[in-house]
Amino acid sequence: MIKIRNLWKRFGSLQVMAGLDLDVETGETLVILGPSGIGKSVLLKHIIGLTKPDDGTVEIDGVCITNLEGDKIFETLHDMGMLFQGGALFDSMDVEQNVGFYLTQHGNPKTKLPYSKKEILERVKEALNMVGLSGTEKKMPSDLSGGMRKRAALARVIAYRPSIVLYDEPTTGLDPITAMQINELIVKTQKELKATSIVVTHDMFSALYVGDRLSLIRDGKIAHIAKPDDFLKIDDPLIKFLYNTISKDPRSFKENSNG
Repeated sequence: MIKIRNLWKRFGSLQVMAGLDLDVETGETLVILGPSGIGKSVLLKHIIGLTKPDDGTVEIDGVCITNLEGDKIFETLHDMGMLFQGGALFDSMDVEQNVGFYLTQHGNPKTKLPYSKKEILERVKEALNMVGLSGTEKKMPSDLSGGMRKRAALARVIAYRPSIVLYDEPTTGLDPITAMQINELIVKTQKELKATSIVVTHDMFSALYVGDRLSLIRDGKIAHIAKPDDFLKIDDPLIKFLYNTISKDPRSFKENSNG
C-alpha cells in the first residue's frame, strides 16, 4: 500500500503540491486525472523517490521513504518500476540491451546475486513477447515507431517484475489504435504481475479503460477519488468536460473483449 500524507512541494514561486493526501490500495490500478502542468508527474516522482517534498511523507508498504538516501532508498524501491512519458530508452543500446538493462545492472534483489546471461535473455524474450515485440531484440530505438518505443519501455519494466508500476502519460502522442494497445497492455501487465499501478493522464478514455478507481488533482490536492461509476456522477465541470471529450465509454470494449 502507498500512503501519502500532507505532501507539499514548491518550485520557485509555483506551488505544485499543497497538502496532498492519497492512499493507493495494494493490487489496484489508480488513475490520477488532470490537465497538463498541474503536478501529476511531480507526484509520481515523489512516489519513486526522484523528488523530495518540502513537507509531508510518502510511505511504501509501511516504510517512509521521505528521508531515505542512496542504498537505503534503492532497497526500499527496488520493486517499483516506471514507464516514463517519452519511454526513456537508451539510444546507444538495442532493444534487447534496453529491456535487460535493470537485470544486468542490479541482479536479483532477493538473492543479491547477478542473473546469468541465459536468465536475462529468457526474461527479455518473455517481456517482449508479452508486449508484442518478439523479434525486435537487435533493433535500435531509432528503428522503432513511437508506439513500439512505449511498448519496449514497458517490456523493460515487465522484465524485472515489479510489484508497483507507475505510468506517466502512457498514451500521450499516440494515435488511437496504438493508444488502445497501450491501454490493453496496462491491464494485462496488472493482471500478469498482480501489480499495484498508478496511471497519470489527461486521457479520460484511457482512465476509464484501465482504472479501478479514478481521482482528480486540483490546486495541489486530490479533489475527488472514487470508482469509475461514482466518479462520473461527481458534480465537477472538469470531470464533465473530460468525459465529454470521448465519443464512447471504453468499458464497453473491455466487457466485450472479456466476454
